[in-house]
Amino acid sequence: MTDLATHLAKLDTHLARFRSGGILNLIDGQDVAGDATFETRSPVDETLIAHVALGDAASIDRAAKAAKAAFPAWAAMPGDQRKALLHCIADGIEARAEEIALCECWDTGQAWRFMSKAALRGAENFRYFADQAPAARDGQSLPTPTHWNVTIRHPIGPVGVITPWNTPFMLSTWKIAPALAAGCTVVHKPAEFSPLSARLLAEICNEAGLPPGVLNLVNGVGEGAGRALTEHPDIKAIAFVGETRTGSMIMKQGADTLKRVHFELGGKNPVIVFDDADLDRALDAVIFMIYSLNGERCTSSSRLLVQDSIADKFHARLVDRVNAIRVGHPLDPATEVGPLIHRTHFDKVTSYVEIGRADGATLAAGGLRVGGEGWFIRPTLFTNARSDMRISQEEVFGPFLTSITFADEAEALRIANGVAYGLTGYLWTQDLTRALRFSERLEAGMIWVNSENVRHLPTPFGGVKSSGIGRDGGDWSFDFYMETKNTSFATGQHKIQRLGA
Repeated sequence: MTDLATHLAKLDTHLARFRSGGILNLIDGQDVAGDATFETRSPVDETLIAHVALGDAASIDRAAKAAKAAFPAWAAMPGDQRKALLHCIADGIEARAEEIALCECWDTGQAWRFMSKAALRGAENFRYFADQAPAARDGQSLPTPTHWNVTIRHPIGPVGVITPWNTPFMLSTWKIAPALAAGCTVVHKPAEFSPLSARLLAEICNEAGLPPGVLNLVNGVGEGAGRALTEHPDIKAIAFVGETRTGSMIMKQGADTLKRVHFELGGKNPVIVFDDADLDRALDAVIFMIYSLNGERCTSSSRLLVQDSIADKFHARLVDRVNAIRVGHPLDPATEVGPLIHRTHFDKVTSYVEIGRADGATLAAGGLRVGGEGWFIRPTLFTNARSDMRISQEEVFGPFLTSITFADEAEALRIANGVAYGLTGYLWTQDLTRALRFSERLEAGMIWVNSENVRHLPTPFGGVKSSGIGRDGGDWSFDFYMETKNTSFATGQHKIQRLGA
């Protein structure tokens, strides 16, 4: 059998139980079917994967109450015990890594070459935050001449986690692992387009011995289960990954209950290539950071800013490489770009091909549908674009790159900062002084110099402007999921003012 045939046979085995029994919610450690269902279909060929339990306000209320009831015991559990349990979850993820990857490819259209590693990255997330759990409550000693101040952190309470349909398993663990390590309980609502791997994660946590109610899974749509979660009074914080517009709605919905929010939102990230850059490495990075993961990633470098003195040469090489990218079945190991997640998103991405043409940019590569079924599109490149065009300003979220030329550093900085977003930036230059100067002025939460996006879990991850609020990673995650309390002890040197004596 070919690798594709082998993968399809294994996938069929994994999906059999979901085809017969559906994808259920998991609330307080129990499977919950719900009163209605919705369908999840594969973007490869629109075949039905499974019927999914449709959570509603009543489902969220039940899950939130379960999380609230489970919170005191989970928060009081010693950190080393939570650490051991989270490592067991990581073991379970690794044991089912192939199943998770196969299901995620079929549910999202992401290529096997990337999803085969996604589950292992999820296990890394659990292991990293598990190791931080014993010290999560640690604070500081802040003495003064008259007082000894001692801080300590406490988990904030039950939290809501709302995750997107792009690389959903890894992003779910990125949010859920630190919440559990901090001592919070969780109600998880995954995106309706990709519910499969969220169910697998909930099962793994359950099988690892996570107490009932600590992690609850409720599937549903944004205006139903999503809104009920963001408005529920027992939920103390919302961690959300997704579109900027949706983040704004969540902030409004949580306002009445003064919810803390953490948003990882959209991006229109620039990759700036100066004429002194290592052009071979820069070309590899430009292509990887927009066309891997189908371009459906918040950190993609969707705007190429290339210095005009090298633009023609760089574009010629870029076009050749883009035209050579292999589009195909996501379970074929040779595939580099699979289908887009859903017909709705396919229509959005392809609409920007016409928008780019109408604005006067040059369609240098791609832009065409591939095949007669599924939501495949050729990787797309527009050149001769201006910074004020819609394809230069708006997040397309697909294998779609817009190239703009610049004359000098000042113009590059103006173009790079001239969008509503500020998640990441990528800078290619051999001039260290320029790199430091430009990075300091670039409006982005994360910047990579002479590199693609390389993850390091202790570092802060997040954006500025319309790209988000807050930071993930390292101790920054605990800052969100925990409250800090200060206790001040008088040392005996402090004299209290006397009134009415």
